[in-house]
Order: sequence, then C-alpha cells, then structure tokens
Amino acid sequence: MAELATIARPYAEALYKASSGDAATSQWLDALAAVAGNEQMLQFAGNPKATEQQVFDLMVGVSKAQLSESGRNFLRAIIDNGRLAALPEVARQFRDMKNAQSGSSDAVVHSAFPISDFDLGRVSAALEKRFGRKLNLTVVQDESLIGGIRVVVGDEVLDTSVKARLEQMKVALAA
Repeated sequence: MAELATIARPYAEALYKASSGDAATSQWLDALAAVAGNEQMLQFAGNPKATEQQVFDLMVGVSKAQLSESGRNFLRAIIDNGRLAALPEVARQFRDMKNAQSGSSDAVVHSAFPISDFDLGRVSAALEKRFGRKLNLTVVQDESLIGGIRVVVGDEVLDTSVKARLEQMKVALAA
C-alpha cells in the first residue's frame, strides 16, 4: 500500500497545483478513480492486446466524467505510464490536499436508516461542533447497526449505534 501512495503522490501534487484544487477537477477525478478501482477495468488495462487508446476511451465512457483538456492529458499520462491502479490513491491524496487547504475533513456517516436532508444538516452541525472542523459528509446505509449512527473521520470513530451499545453491554455482562 505504501508503494501506491509513493507512486500517487507526484501525480496528486501536480494535479492539485495545476487545478488549484477546484471542485470540477475533484468531481472528474473521483469518477475516474471509481472506475479505475474496478478489478475488471484493471485486468482490461493490463491486457497486452488492449491499446492505450482503448483503455482511455473505456475509462472516459464508463466514468461519464466531463473532462477538460487538462483532464484528458492527465488521464493519458496515467495510462501511458501504467499507473491506472494508483488512480484511486491519487484521488484520495488530492482530496486530502484540498481538505488541508480548506481546513475540512471527509467524514463517512454509517446509518441504519436513510437520513433526510433536514436531519443530515442537524447531524452535520453537531458533528462539526464535536470534531471542531468543517466536515464533508458521505452517508452509507448499514442495516446491521440496528439504529443510531457510526461516524468515521480519518482515524477517529464516533459510534452511537445500537449494535455498539449491545456489544458494550455484552462485554460488561461477561466480565
């Protein structure tokens, strides 16, 4: 994993400097990274019979990303250098640089049930106060939580789910 991070760093830094971390770049980069993270896509790209142009066309077609000329050049450089597997790591490092500049963090909210926009706004305000910084929330539904939410911000976890409380009770009763 460290190897991918090392490979991805110069690409992420160059893209960040060239784009100044704008939102449009972040959108197409995330779309391309999602496609590049697919095992079948990586197998196709690694096939010696597949040309670089075929890989490029497939990436652009499947991702449906609106690429600028610099975005197309970036994707071509990634493909030409055989670094498609590093693209998800490039996107992660790009987001980290963007977050560092804006003083925010990415947060994943795991919820047993769908969260309405109104409730998400209230949760977001409470979490930003709790973690002391602006958060970019992503909601993932996870029925195994039974109820409540589990929030992951970097290496910090706030787990208020029913599942976690039941586990705590289980440990306390077994002791």
